[in-house]
Amino acid sequence: MKHFNLPKDGGLIDKNIPKGILHNYEAIRTEIAEDSSVASVEIADIIVKAIRDHQASGEKRPFKLGLTTGVTPISLYRKLARRYRQGDVSFHNVEIFSIDEYFPSAPDAPQSRNRLLHDSFLDLVDVPKENIHIPDGTIPQEQVSEYCSCIDTLASHIDLLVIGIGAKGQLGFNEAGSSPRSHTRVVMLSYESRKRQAENFNGNIADTPKQAITLGIGTMMSAKKIILMAWGEAKASVVRDIVEGPATTAIPASLLQNHDNVRFYADETAASMLTRVVAPWLVGPCEWTPKFVRKAVVWLCQKVNKPILKLTHQDYLENSLGELLDKFGSYSAINIKVFNDLQHTISGWPGGKPGATDDDTRPVRSTPFPKKVLIFSPHPDDDVISMGGTFIRLVHQGHDVHVAYETSGNVAVHDDVVIQIMDAAHQLGFADKVEEVRKIIATKRPGDPEPRALLDIKGAIRRSEARGAVRSFGLNDDTNVHFLNLPFYESGGVKKNPCSQEDIDIIKKLVLEIKPDQIYMAGDLADPHGTHRVCTEAALEAIEQLKEAGESWLEKTNIWLYRGAWMEWELDRVDMAVPLSPDELVEKRHAIFRHLSQKDIVPFPGDDTREFWQRAEERTQNTAKLYDHLGMAEYQAIEVFLKLC
Repeated sequence: MKHFNLPKDGGLIDKNIPKGILHNYEAIRTEIAEDSSVASVEIADIIVKAIRDHQASGEKRPFKLGLTTGVTPISLYRKLARRYRQGDVSFHNVEIFSIDEYFPSAPDAPQSRNRLLHDSFLDLVDVPKENIHIPDGTIPQEQVSEYCSCIDTLASHIDLLVIGIGAKGQLGFNEAGSSPRSHTRVVMLSYESRKRQAENFNGNIADTPKQAITLGIGTMMSAKKIILMAWGEAKASVVRDIVEGPATTAIPASLLQNHDNVRFYADETAASMLTRVVAPWLVGPCEWTPKFVRKAVVWLCQKVNKPILKLTHQDYLENSLGELLDKFGSYSAINIKVFNDLQHTISGWPGGKPGATDDDTRPVRSTPFPKKVLIFSPHPDDDVISMGGTFIRLVHQGHDVHVAYETSGNVAVHDDVVIQIMDAAHQLGFADKVEEVRKIIATKRPGDPEPRALLDIKGAIRRSEARGAVRSFGLNDDTNVHFLNLPFYESGGVKKNPCSQEDIDIIKKLVLEIKPDQIYMAGDLADPHGTHRVCTEAALEAIEQLKEAGESWLEKTNIWLYRGAWMEWELDRVDMAVPLSPDELVEKRHAIFRHLSQKDIVPFPGDDTREFWQRAEERTQNTAKLYDHLGMAEYQAIEVFLKLC
């Protein structure tokens, strides 16, 4: 299955730019790869070469390799294991140092760093057991200080340390405030860290350890070479702070700016807030496509705090946009062109306006009418959270709208919600299964998959909520609502199964059944658990396979990408902006409210404590303000979309 990346449109022409200029804004030199898989190949090459060079040097001591755990390095470990199987490298003379472990934690516990590293890498290569150094989470409390001191001595002067960064710039479990000279030690985990780690413990923070053993930053700084890694939009702001901000204990990874040999590898989404991406005209010459011109003008408006039509010749010159003037001439002509371009993205007719004669300036053609519309929703509430206003408008404007819930969303239902609903049924005399369900819940163990009987109940709860939400604005929940229950999701835990052809075939069958004129799907790459990305890649692969099989009608089907609850499209990317009235915003809110199991007690909320309806409203209202500040009409809220094809 192909890895999905957002389409590129213009940008920095970096082919002949000297490295010193390209990395001018970076305190840590950063290499930007198309995606994590490409970056992992480059990092694997560095590791393999370092091991080979060490072996060729004749040194008898093992090569000391420090490794991180978590989701970030999984792709890298797959590449290294493949290189080993191909005979490109041997780890027989390599010492492995893992940087952290929960404390206390048994080495075979499902959530332990020890087990994760063994499952994803160590058990797949030929590292001798005596060469593996992973902090022992079973050491008695009275011995742990002495034990940490021994680990620190062993882990000093690592040859190559490969680390993924935490959401707040943590290095291992070195949190904000950690000393640059800190050594291996037991640390208390902050509430925020425990909340993030709780997803590995079925969302239960009470079962999440309060302490961990971690190599210190001073120990890490003793490494001869360090490679940092970060993937995904969720890491974008902290990558910017680490790479371009000051070295500060508030962001532990930024302290590595003081290391003599450190390199950062990020994919395009993780690097999306770096200066050379946000404002590449500050770095070098650019390819000025219409959307890239819009990007520059919107950036300039925000920098000088002016609407588009009030920008002056001097504004362009003083903010390094002279190249734009040289290419297009009059600043006023640029202003008018970008203003019209952005204004034409606004449409109250997401399915096309019937009888319109100005289709060339509208995001969606007027014919056919009504359209068959298929909305893919990764979870059973992403549809109303992400594009609820547009969904409602498509229904009210008479289109044949279908919604496909790709996954059951069952693991996101709290056990207490199940008991409450079962109890209500019991009180009404419809069921007498409350005690049976209580016993099932009591058998759960942290980290183990949830019992299938419990998952089935939770899936039914989420299906009923989804049906209620779309019923609230008039969609037929019998004929136009489809629950795909893609198998990859049904692991019973946060970690999902690999997506397979079975998932893709389920999507293909539905697309063939509906034959949509419009398809909406999640373009959100910052979903904390990756489900949005997997669902979108599966849907795109299904459509591609159908095209290859001769379904030529799909060439006329437009695909629109919406964002989830975490991020919004940058205005330079927007192809359609659907304004919402105050009443429509309330109608959208009421649809979101039907998802009762997701209100207040969502198991995996991340760092954002707002409820989903609050995130959705504030996001769309902020988008409306951005349009307003650029000189467009003032709306209550706006939902925006990127046209993929």
